Amino acid sequence: MKFSVEQELGGQTLSLATGVMAKQANGAAEVRFADTVVLATAVWAGARPNSSFLPLTVEYREMTYAAGKFPGGFYKREGRPTQKEILTMRLIDRSLRPLFPKGMTNELQVIAVVLSADKQNDPDMLAVNAASAALAVSDIPFQEPIGCVRVGLVENEFVLNPTHPQRAASTLDLVVAATKDKTIMVEASAREVPEDRMAEAILFGQQAARRLAISIGDLAGRCGKLKGAPVLATVPGWLVEAIQQRHGTELERRCFIADKKAREEAVAELRQRVVEELSAPGAFPTCPPTAEQVAQAADALERGIVRRNIREGRRIDGRGPTDIRPITCEVSILPRTHGSALFTRGETQAMVVTTLGTAYDEQRVDGLLEEYTQRFMVHYNFPPFCVGEVRPVRGPSRREVGHGALAERALQAVIPVEADFPYTIRVVSDILESNGSSSMATVCGGTLSLMDAGVPISDPVAGVAMGVVEEGGQRVILSDIIGAEDFFGDMDFKVAGTQRGITALQLDVKAGGLNEEVLHQVFAQAREGRLHVLRTMLSVLPAPREATSEHAPKVVVLHINPEKIGTVIGPGGRVIRKLQEETESQIDIEDDGTIAISAPTAAGVEAARRTIEELTAEVEVGKVYTGRVTSVKDFGAFVEVLPGREGLVHISELADTFVEKVEDVTHIGAEMQVKVIGIDDQNRIRLSRKAVLLGDRDTRGEGETGGEPQRSARPSDRPRGHRGDRRPRSGGAPPPS
Repeated sequence: MKFSVEQELGGQTLSLATGVMAKQANGAAEVRFADTVVLATAVWAGARPNSSFLPLTVEYREMTYAAGKFPGGFYKREGRPTQKEILTMRLIDRSLRPLFPKGMTNELQVIAVVLSADKQNDPDMLAVNAASAALAVSDIPFQEPIGCVRVGLVENEFVLNPTHPQRAASTLDLVVAATKDKTIMVEASAREVPEDRMAEAILFGQQAARRLAISIGDLAGRCGKLKGAPVLATVPGWLVEAIQQRHGTELERRCFIADKKAREEAVAELRQRVVEELSAPGAFPTCPPTAEQVAQAADALERGIVRRNIREGRRIDGRGPTDIRPITCEVSILPRTHGSALFTRGETQAMVVTTLGTAYDEQRVDGLLEEYTQRFMVHYNFPPFCVGEVRPVRGPSRREVGHGALAERALQAVIPVEADFPYTIRVVSDILESNGSSSMATVCGGTLSLMDAGVPISDPVAGVAMGVVEEGGQRVILSDIIGAEDFFGDMDFKVAGTQRGITALQLDVKAGGLNEEVLHQVFAQAREGRLHVLRTMLSVLPAPREATSEHAPKVVVLHINPEKIGTVIGPGGRVIRKLQEETESQIDIEDDGTIAISAPTAAGVEAARRTIEELTAEVEVGKVYTGRVTSVKDFGAFVEVLPGREGLVHISELADTFVEKVEDVTHIGAEMQVKVIGIDDQNRIRLSRKAVLLGDRDTRGEGETGGEPQRSARPSDRPRGHRGDRRPRSGGAPPPS
């Protein structure tokens, strides 16, 4: 039986339905918004042994048939997930994960599939709602449903669930997921939106998301299944107390060793000793714990110790709540790259490299929308050595894709438009050390790397990761959190931007919720931290370098009349191929007449540019050209003044004296200077060599008067216009009348 609810969002209706599709899943829901349809399913199974976290797997797929397309490439079937699909999986996961019972170890899988796409409304936000509804109506112990909306800022007005064209014109792209009582997840990219305005946008989105959460709750109330009992990895309180009594003081001392590596090794050694001691036969005869339970109890005690000390004003590395770790910056550290920077903040270090390329290096993106290209990209790598681990190195993980996308959003707002800087730009961040905030280190290092490469960014960007610990009515906001503070905290709030405003943010709430008071406090403290980081960065490199690296390709952009594109390309592409070979350049032509020329050297670019300008130049009346004679006729000579553009020098205009025969003055292949004295309505060009020889003295018919050119003095017994009245015997154009 079908059950459905509807909710109005941004002037359109979002409907959620269940009971028709995928009925063997524990829960399934279909979401429709305009002509975009997403189906989500939720299934759970038994507990995963020895799991220390919720074993939730999220899959999201955009089926190309949804948009009436075939998959690109040779293999006509959807393959590995695209970057957009991976980012949407993370969006769903981050929204749902905090809402399962603490300690739940049952394996869960949520799959969302786009069934129809109208190319106007992004299905990612709909997939979050569909997943929430599927869990809400299922027997899976999901605490409460969430709603998810997108907020744009178009002409300084908030727009709910903007379409793709509206998003292109928006200065903000914000996604908010919330329950009926609290905000769970926020993600945004922006064009330097001030903190107060960003807070307004989040609160605006909260209200709409809450309405959706209530609607999903209503749907679950009508048809939802009785929730099952999860398998919980519980930690006995008496076991935590036993460890506290025996080893609590020593564990606390080791938890506050400032050096990350030394701290982790010391805590791990003590944990192993505690596990061996308390899980040994006879340690607790009446209720013997397992080794896993002892290890989990030790972790719970460590969490409690760290959180208590933070509330008391003591951070692991000895900083105050608003203090930023020591920062060092270096630029131009690699000799052959186009731009490079080494950014170190505490024990987090990012080596960031910028590479400049041509239009041929742009990333092609083929999804549910029409194929498009991307000229700026950021890639983030997190090798195992950066945290002292040994593990296989495969392709980029979902986390790496997500962190790179966050840094890309942060920097995108300051990248110059193609007309001002016609390069494809790739930024790669290799994390060499990590102890928290590596994505924000990528943003900071990316800014320095771009400036070192000579990219004229509009403003430098920096970022900090904020944390919140809230317990017992006490709240502490931390700037520039380290890894342990992220792990044991209640909120991870990454904020990046310029001195003018925010360019990207990402919020994950692990416990509690986000209210307006916390939001304003976090933004204010993050701004102070961001400005501190910016001052340090700019003390090393205050502005982008004036020129690009000598190792970077040279690129110029021209704009020609689109009707001249064929002239540049030539029959069968012969002209452009020859030009590229002669100048060792790459020439890219757009349909609107935009031409991008790139070459390894400036000389090659200049030679290609000059030739193209000559090929596409318009002949100007009154201008003197040096041309080559291409044809000789009885009535005059045809001279090529520009590539492919010929004009007639009438015999009467060949010299400043009487000319009996054209051959007496010139021949095919000869060069001569000529002046354009007219262009008729059939685009035929009239030239004069006489006007040049006379030094631009008054000559009847010059310019645009359209009159008959004045002939030089000649014998009075010869009829005027004798040779000029003759018509060519064959070929060529008739002389000007």
